[in-house]
Amino acid sequence: MTFRTLLLATALLTAATTLAAAQGTAQDARDTIEAPVLRANVTVTGDIVRIGDVIDNAGPAALIAIYRAPDLGTTGALPTAQVLTALRAHQVIGVDTRDIKEIAVTRLARTVEAKEIERAVAGALEHRSGLGDAANLSLTFDRDVQDIRLDAANSGALQPVSARVEPRSGRFDVTFEIAGATSAASTRLRFTGTAIETVEVAVLTRNVDRGDLLRSSDLVVERRPKADVGGDAASRDRAVGMQMRRPLRTSQPLKAADLVKPDLVQRDQNVTLIYQTAGLYLTTRGKALDNGTEGDTVSVLNPQSKRTITGIVTGRGQVTIEIATPKAVAAADTTASIGSDEPAASASPAATRSQVTSKPE
Repeated sequence: MTFRTLLLATALLTAATTLAAAQGTAQDARDTIEAPVLRANVTVTGDIVRIGDVIDNAGPAALIAIYRAPDLGTTGALPTAQVLTALRAHQVIGVDTRDIKEIAVTRLARTVEAKEIERAVAGALEHRSGLGDAANLSLTFDRDVQDIRLDAANSGALQPVSARVEPRSGRFDVTFEIAGATSAASTRLRFTGTAIETVEVAVLTRNVDRGDLLRSSDLVVERRPKADVGGDAASRDRAVGMQMRRPLRTSQPLKAADLVKPDLVQRDQNVTLIYQTAGLYLTTRGKALDNGTEGDTVSVLNPQSKRTITGIVTGRGQVTIEIATPKAVAAADTTASIGSDEPAASASPAATRSQVTSKPE
């Protein structure tokens, strides 16, 4: 009995010892921290570099700041020896450098391009204080607009929070806010300058005189201030082939009022006279006494009759005279004009037929 008890106690003691050894090994494994390992390339989004940025397995020291980050959107280099010195100052030792000689630190950034800023300002001013569409606005900034680099955390859109424009001078003052990430502060950008509404207009490439016909080579398309051109700017397509109403100089913009349809008939020009009526179409030659474009009424000398007649310009060198067609006389009116002594009121179709058939007798 005593032997069995002793054997059981020995077995229990062995099991307990084995369990304790296993638990101790697990605890040692948990307490062991992996050696810190140096990184060759580091990216940061803020303005400081922390221990956890430059090494893996930094442990509780990961959030300690050790360097100032490079400028937005740029990359800087840190010698490994310098980094190890900074780490030892915070009791971080035994770093596996992996034979890295220096660390490349890149600061991420968001770039807002100058063209994006100009479009955003134009959009904020669109239809304000009498201005037109954003696409027609010409902006002059008080300071040259260049690409702007922001902290990468500022990922929001350019949101206008204030937009003012002076109607007479066109002076504008626009402020945008760019929202940041959850913990990042928003950024505000302010721009001032002058906005002018422009329109596309045909501009002369040579001096022209009154009566000149415009060719395609005489015109180019430019944007000019709407205040200078007015509301009747002539487009290039509309101006080509038209005739000048007044002389203008090179580089002057064209207005619709400066143009007229080209004269199809010139004074003293030999023209074709067309006499036209129902069932009749005659042509002869004549001499124009006036200038005229399509639809104009001009005077023409008939060389045969020596008479001056008027007609409508209907084509190049062509004048048409419309001849009025006499109206047909109604049958009842004819009967009344050649009838007998009977009262007109008693005339009827039957009586008329009776009178006509009785005449041969």
